[in-house]
Amino acid sequence: MSTFSNVSRRRFLLTAGASAAGSIFLKGCLGNPPSMTTTSTAEVANAAAVDISPEQMPETPTAKLGYIPIVESAPLVIAKEKGFFAKYGMTNVEVSKQANWASARDNVTIGSQGGGIDGGQWQMPMPHLLTEGIITNGQKIPMYVLAQLNTQGNGIAIAGTHKGKGLQLDISNAADYIKGFQSSQGRKFKAAHTFPNVNQDFWIRYWFAAGGVNPDTDIDLLAVPPAETVQGMRNGSMDAFSTGDPWPYRIVTDGIGHMAALTHQMWKFHPEEYLAIRADWVDQNPKATKALLKGLMEAQQWCDRPENRAELVQICAGRNYFNIPTDVLTPPYEGKYEMGDGNQAVNDIKAGPLYWKDDIGSVSYPYKSHDLWFLTESMRWGFHRDRLTDFDVARKIIDAVNREDLWREAAKEAGFDADIPESTSRGVETFFDGKTFDPENPDAYINSLEIKTV
Repeated sequence: MSTFSNVSRRRFLLTAGASAAGSIFLKGCLGNPPSMTTTSTAEVANAAAVDISPEQMPETPTAKLGYIPIVESAPLVIAKEKGFFAKYGMTNVEVSKQANWASARDNVTIGSQGGGIDGGQWQMPMPHLLTEGIITNGQKIPMYVLAQLNTQGNGIAIAGTHKGKGLQLDISNAADYIKGFQSSQGRKFKAAHTFPNVNQDFWIRYWFAAGGVNPDTDIDLLAVPPAETVQGMRNGSMDAFSTGDPWPYRIVTDGIGHMAALTHQMWKFHPEEYLAIRADWVDQNPKATKALLKGLMEAQQWCDRPENRAELVQICAGRNYFNIPTDVLTPPYEGKYEMGDGNQAVNDIKAGPLYWKDDIGSVSYPYKSHDLWFLTESMRWGFHRDRLTDFDVARKIIDAVNREDLWREAAKEAGFDADIPESTSRGVETFFDGKTFDPENPDAYINSLEIKTV
């Protein structure tokens, strides 16, 4: 047993607190992850509220978790800043800003021992693709999906040049306009997302296909950094953008364009981004993994309380994290979205990001049925045909990557028994165009889709 395990928890926290009292945190800016080895006094104070039994004492108090400065990362930020990680003995968690998704991928590939990260926030199914070596030039980086971070918080933005053209939730009446762009404008309609073959790519693909536009042949669909995409929308060289909060607010209020749809409107309470950590780290530190999960779960519950939203905005908007004005981040957390282009504004707190529970059930729990939808969508568009050949393969990958068992154990140990789902499946999912996904019969879903590559 490690030295850390042998000391009393309270004595350790007193030592950590004394060390932290005179420290100044240097938190990372984009592309330059920080080195943080101390614990704030606030974290220590919160941590002192719980005594950890020897059986649950983490093997290490240290973990390095990456995040992207969008609302999906809020539980990681809050777990760090409000002391929820420290409460369960994870007193030295580094929450490190990543320049982009490619940087996060590269940093988890080298791991924390090489100056990278142990895991963190991911679009789906990036953990599965890392595990199979699909996005790492064949180098397999086994990952474990441990929790869902949030639901919703995304949307489809349209450049202002298309005002009044019918680019809304249902674009059936605008399909000819979009497909005719080549002949009328000398180029195809151009749309962007932040990383290929994952969440934001899937959302915009689904939206186009539901309206009769093939995203592979009728338009140009590219992976482009958000800032570059928004500049393209300003100057007329980019037409649409699959984007996460707080970008929708900025696009409308800055007069760049309008929101065609929120992902909440496309698929209510859909899975969004996840916590996943390298499998070798989890295997070496199973109790530390559960401690991280307990801290995350408490942070997610804290984030969902309306009375905490103003403080959540203040913390996340700060220079150490998102580095944006608080009035940019506030509307999503109030469920208020100005859509633009004459569309009715959305004013429903359940339309914005949720972190612990929604109208269907658990948000935090990583349902295997959701993993299957992401991999089914991958097959729909012909992604990774050499590795992802059928649903049997998909299920084997899910069983290797999804560690919902650790989530359940952590929830039980933390006393969250009432919020543990009965099944690894959330059941049949329904989309805005009337299509349904039954995880017991994914073939039926594929067969019901008019536009696909398979």
